[in-house]
Amino acid sequence: MSRPRSEGGSVTIKDVAREAQVSVATVSRTMNGHQHVAESVRERVLQVARALNYIPHHAARSLSSRRTHTIGVVLPDLHGEFFSELIRGIDQVACDQGYHLLVSSSHGDPQAQRRALERLPGRVDGVVVMSPSLGDSDVHEDALPGGLPAVLLNCAGSASQRLVLNVDNYGGARVMTRHLRDSGHRRIAFIAGPDDNFDAHERLRGYRDELALDPAAQPWVLPGNFDEESGYRAGQALVQQDRPDAVFAANDMMALGCLFALGHAGLKVPQDIALGGFDDVPMARYVLPALTTMRVDTAGLGARALQLLLGQQLVDAPAPPADAAPPAFSQMVPELIVRASSAARSTPGH
Repeated sequence: MSRPRSEGGSVTIKDVAREAQVSVATVSRTMNGHQHVAESVRERVLQVARALNYIPHHAARSLSSRRTHTIGVVLPDLHGEFFSELIRGIDQVACDQGYHLLVSSSHGDPQAQRRALERLPGRVDGVVVMSPSLGDSDVHEDALPGGLPAVLLNCAGSASQRLVLNVDNYGGARVMTRHLRDSGHRRIAFIAGPDDNFDAHERLRGYRDELALDPAAQPWVLPGNFDEESGYRAGQALVQQDRPDAVFAANDMMALGCLFALGHAGLKVPQDIALGGFDDVPMARYVLPALTTMRVDTAGLGARALQLLLGQQLVDAPAPPADAAPPAFSQMVPELIVRASSAARSTPGH
């Protein structure tokens, strides 16, 4: 591609418009995230802008001071307690350090995430990205500008050249499965999360690997979607079969749904079936019986992510060489919280 320049020598919006064969207004709408731009046109404009190293006017103004004092946060969703707690933790550190947040949701759409990341240069000093879908592992690598500091939070894939902070979902799932086995439960069913979700994949893997230590144990996996309804459906399915000794749900919301289904079927927890979850949402301690779970300090996870980001050289950090070793990989270890729902069996087996 040719690299046209206006008389001043720097690339202008007119240069981008000329090369992309669109109007100046279309370039402006694209760079400002306007919705009424055809996707094919948007991609062409962004490709030209990247090729020409075009810096929008708002970005040029911010670069003159080298700081926007704004941190970007790109999440797959904003709904629910997990994301509100995550943002709360990020915001606490940001406020303490004099930064504002620019928060965006991709609504689980990889292309929406790509567009959000492509619009960040010049608007923020760095970005925290969460992309737990297994199909999104390359999106953040392709879309993140090389000079923009970033922390990848619970993202699928481990070959990134960026700082990575994950929850040890695999280890946590092994701990919960081991706890249920140590409590005398041998037939342990598992309610899984979404098939394409990295956290769900790691929790299922931990359950399977820990269960494999018992030669007599057989995996018993039911589908789920990280919500109460799918947990309720799984509970209904369990009571129609030769029921297990215990159920391990891949998150607390499914565990709570399962608890209600078991109760509606006339079964008692833990007398008839023990139950464990993952996350430790506040409701877990208030239901009857209180839910045994793996506690994830979600606000602490957000705070740690921003602390890692602020430890980098913001704004003008150089892009890492292609063959550079990945930076430190950090994990937060969840904590087993034992409550009434997983009490030990009075008699072993069925």
